[in-house]
Amino acid sequence: MRTGSEPTTARSALRARFWLSVWGLVWAVFGTAAFALAGRPGWAVACGVLWLVITVDLTLILRHIRQGPHYQPGPGIPPYRPPENR
Repeated sequence: MRTGSEPTTARSALRARFWLSVWGLVWAVFGTAAFALAGRPGWAVACGVLWLVITVDLTLILRHIRQGPHYQPGPGIPPYRPPENR
């Protein structure tokens, strides 16, 4: 049964997001170095900016992972509000 509260109770797949960010970080570092060595400063700056964005995102992901789950209902609490009229 759908209640409409799914977007507010949804949880992010932080571990998958972490590994995707690590993958992107590796490629951004490689791209920055490769374009800098190839004499393409514009592309090197673009990869450097991407590197910065990925690093900030990775920091936030690690912070959220360390915080842990904020609210976990007990076994007696249903995952949705029961229907009022049956």
